[in-house]
Amino acid sequence: MKPFGTLLTFSEARSIVDATIKPLSRSESVGIDESSGRVLAETMVACLSVPSFDRAAMDGYAVRAADTAGSSLQNPGILRVTGALHAGETLKMAVEAGECFQIATGAMVPFGADAVVPVENTEGDSGSVKVLKPVSTGANLSQKGEDIKEGDTLLNAGLVLDAGKIGVLASQGLTKVKVYAKPKAAIISSGEEIANLGSKLSPGKIYDINSHTIAAVVKDNGGIPLILGIVHDKPEEIEKKIAAVLDNDVIVISGGSSVGEKDLLVDVLRGWGEILFHGIQVKPGKPTLFAIVQGKPLFGMPGPPTSCLMQSLLFLAPAIRKMACLPSKPERKVAVKLACRVSGLVGRKQFLNVRVEGDQAVPEFKKSGVITSIAGADGYIEIPAYIDFLERGTTVNVTLF
Repeated sequence: MKPFGTLLTFSEARSIVDATIKPLSRSESVGIDESSGRVLAETMVACLSVPSFDRAAMDGYAVRAADTAGSSLQNPGILRVTGALHAGETLKMAVEAGECFQIATGAMVPFGADAVVPVENTEGDSGSVKVLKPVSTGANLSQKGEDIKEGDTLLNAGLVLDAGKIGVLASQGLTKVKVYAKPKAAIISSGEEIANLGSKLSPGKIYDINSHTIAAVVKDNGGIPLILGIVHDKPEEIEKKIAAVLDNDVIVISGGSSVGEKDLLVDVLRGWGEILFHGIQVKPGKPTLFAIVQGKPLFGMPGPPTSCLMQSLLFLAPAIRKMACLPSKPERKVAVKLACRVSGLVGRKQFLNVRVEGDQAVPEFKKSGVITSIAGADGYIEIPAYIDFLERGTTVNVTLF
């Protein structure tokens, strides 16, 4: 056995990770239809006014506003209809005094016209039209550049692209956009007892749960998960495996970070990288490790599936988001009452998984190795390190998954 050294508090460990992890600076060009959820890597300036021409905002007649002055139901103005325009059409003819053009919503306003009379304010036939209500200059028009003017700043670098922002980019005719690259996470499971999914289990073996839960956390937070297999409990094999994946942005190894005879990750890293912490005053997840190996961050996650997933959510998820230049994910909390008395663990902060039933929080945690402890939970409550127990009926804040 290799006992832990000084255990850090949860907040101390989180501060170290946050101070160490840096946003990626590299970028890539992606198709506009693949850019949703990505982070813009450059400030976009409009190269085109939107609309790029004066256009009708209503169906009706393009007129010279002065020609409608004094028009009313009792004394309508009469204009000669000299043509018709639909959206997408252009016309070289101009509107002269006493004339008008029938026009559809979105159509380019012909030269000479400076307003549109809505069709409901007119009466007429194909040759002429009666104007029953006057209009002022600019009425019922969308003027050139009304939405976007050429040279305007469209979007600043660092914004997360969504449907509305993609629409702004599409208005400029762009097919590609420059975004920050997604961080690549190399995921390795260690342990003699671990077997690949799809293989036949021999006695004493269990399937590799952790690689796939870690991969889901990475993907959900803007990264690219690379599941790179299982490594046996041999120092030279662990070192070789780490060396082979150092071209990635972050390395995550589950298992091997505790203090047992076969927990070799600490020994491998001591002579090779810098261990920033090993052991946190939390439950579950006390053996969590964080190191730097040749400039690359490495997380050593506990082997038990619930501990591994919980620490991945608490430490790896925000790290991946920061590397991906994404904002922190806002926490969603709900205040409910405990359905039963729960024990604390003096000296260690506890993250207790619960499910929410009505206005009550029902503890769901079983054991660190039981993955259904999280799968059946809606979120978790935090029990401070100085608390012996929380009584039934105590109001608690559940952080929802």
